[in-house]
Amino acid sequence: MFSALKSVFLGFARTSSQPDVLQGHMKVVSAGLRTYAVPPDFSDVVLPEKPKLKFLDKVPNLKQGKKEMKKLRDIQGPAKSSNSFCKGQYGIVALGGGYLHWGHMEMMRLTINRRIDPSTTFALWRFRAPHKPITRKGLGQRMGGGKGAIDHYVTPVKCGRLVLEVGGRVELAEVEPLLSEVAKKLPFPAKVVSRESLAALYQDQAERETNNQNPWSFERVARSNMLGIRKVLSPTDLHNHGRYAGKFFYPARV
Repeated sequence: MFSALKSVFLGFARTSSQPDVLQGHMKVVSAGLRTYAVPPDFSDVVLPEKPKLKFLDKVPNLKQGKKEMKKLRDIQGPAKSSNSFCKGQYGIVALGGGYLHWGHMEMMRLTINRRIDPSTTFALWRFRAPHKPITRKGLGQRMGGGKGAIDHYVTPVKCGRLVLEVGGRVELAEVEPLLSEVAKKLPFPAKVVSRESLAALYQDQAERETNNQNPWSFERVARSNMLGIRKVLSPTDLHNHGRYAGKFFYPARV
């Protein structure tokens, strides 16, 4: 027993120039350490005084409501404003046009305000309160008699517009289920995006336009007036190259 221990200690005391007999028989077992991603830095995030979504009026504060025409152009084509992030890191972007009613706004406000932590998270609107009047005639009235009375007000939304933003000291995985639940209940197709995913979406669309290998694109067919197609195309179709048809958006068309 003593001789075996002595040989072991003598083996460890050998110099590096001598061959180590125990070196080939020893196996170093790793502990299987897992590498975690570095947590994001929220040191530059500043929370507003009122982090929750504010209440929006159901009817605008006007002395007398003024009737308007339908103006379907309010929901057609791409959004030219509120299509990029302002203060938040995550949000909901519209993938089609439509009208937001006051009930949709209350659904979003109550769902988000009840489930976010005001000490670490804030949310803000990216559209105006209901301001477009919608008229309707009473049930059972005969045709004629002029335009009906104002029934309610809505907010028009175009494709590509951010509906709301969420930010603070939170990650996307914490707020994505909440925002996905809200996006499914909107009257138009919508999806949850972050600053990075929205920039990647615009970049992918630009790359597809630049690297398009199909010579018969909508723009070339319309410009060349092949088969007299310009007779059935509107100026909006020529301007947007057929990517939008009314309130609908075709992402696959280049």
